[in-house]
Amino acid sequence: MTNAVVVGAGPNGLAAAIHLARSGIDVQVLEARDTIGGGARSGELTVPGVIHDHCSAAHPMGVGSPFWKQIDLPRYGLTWKWPEIDCAHPLDDGSAGVLYQWIEKTVAAMGSDGRRWRLAVGDLAAGFDALGQDLLRPVLHIPQHPIRLAAFGPRALLPATALARWFRTEQARALFGGAAAHIFTRLDRPLTASLGLMFLASGHRYGWPVAEGGSGSITAALAAALKDHGGTITTGVRVGGRADIPDADLVMLDLSPAAALQIYGDVMPARIRRSYRRYREGSSAFKVDFAIDGDVPWTNPECRRAGTVHLGGTFAEIAHTERQRALGRMPQRPFVLVGQQYLADRSRSAGAINPIWSYAHVPFGYTGDATAAVIDQIERFAPGFRDRIVAMVSKNTAELADYNANYIGGDIIGGANDRLQVLFRPRLAIDPYFTGVPGVYLCSQSTPPGAGVHGLCGYHAAASALRRLPGPALAAP
Repeated sequence: MTNAVVVGAGPNGLAAAIHLARSGIDVQVLEARDTIGGGARSGELTVPGVIHDHCSAAHPMGVGSPFWKQIDLPRYGLTWKWPEIDCAHPLDDGSAGVLYQWIEKTVAAMGSDGRRWRLAVGDLAAGFDALGQDLLRPVLHIPQHPIRLAAFGPRALLPATALARWFRTEQARALFGGAAAHIFTRLDRPLTASLGLMFLASGHRYGWPVAEGGSGSITAALAAALKDHGGTITTGVRVGGRADIPDADLVMLDLSPAAALQIYGDVMPARIRRSYRRYREGSSAFKVDFAIDGDVPWTNPECRRAGTVHLGGTFAEIAHTERQRALGRMPQRPFVLVGQQYLADRSRSAGAINPIWSYAHVPFGYTGDATAAVIDQIERFAPGFRDRIVAMVSKNTAELADYNANYIGGDIIGGANDRLQVLFRPRLAIDPYFTGVPGVYLCSQSTPPGAGVHGLCGYHAAASALRRLPGPALAAP
């Protein structure tokens, strides 16, 4: 029987393991930590009974993941919960850009920009699933929906700064800018409009839900699915070299390119070894989790109902701070994301004490303490917030890297999203998952389609491995 070892039990490692196991492969997963999950873990961090997501929080790409649908995660205990409002972006005048799952409601709230919003995002939301078949995979492929892809292309190629000028109101520009900032790079670069548009379209198609009980519930469901298909997981096994990996026909690495290079670099083809060495990190975060008494006292009432709140001021301010951060300068007012998951999932709270999840975009490897900057940004749009803090825990870039070795320099999305690397991760290739070492594949978020708890990096890597195996019995189902 063909066997496989998967190194790393994050969502992508588990997705690869599940796809291999259901294709008849004997699969063992090795995880360095005592618990599985990678970026999809949750638990108590501040106050007993208050559940925090350790990294990933809202899941606009997760609920719509075609692979999660294939394996039917709700069957294994996962329940999605939706807030009343997906995302809000407040401004200093008390107004806000507001993203509802229903595009009609969003368009109505946009006022004079409603028609422009529909033209920018409406067709992408309506055709999101078809478009995703081409976008949520390696760039070099034969398109399945070339007309939709051609319609999206001119917008996707634009810098976010150019597309923002399409909107007339500060609220619409800011809402778009906050979504675009998830790309973690300067917004005046080509292709930076693409992720913002897809994030917004995913919100209109599926919403931005959370997992009931915390993001760790996604991991638990994946582990149950893997067990159901005969796979096993062993925790507390640190892989530092090839000697730590049991003999296997296939090895899947839910690791950074740097870690893959450390293990297999001496036997990789020279061209792939050079590509991995050139691979750049740079999308760093500083995370702060709060336990607060009651709710965040947002000035804008829509923010009090939003699962995700983007804090960065106007689009122009976001573009400026992201440029400063990309140049290695810590902004005085960094872009901050705030998660209010408890609004959709009350099981995370303990009485009146609620968890607030947040992180700031910071320069790569930033060594300072951004806690005060995060609090100041929240206080800017929610005066009195600091008075409601009961407890808090901060993680700087080094501590994030300690939490997850793939988060090099605090880079939580597996690599810098700039220049050609935004398209070709981890290298320019028709099959970017293959390491060049027979039977060894990279399946982490450093491969297409990139960051997010959607499992598609692992799924596509496993599909690549299955294609290279001999025999029709091992064809993907």
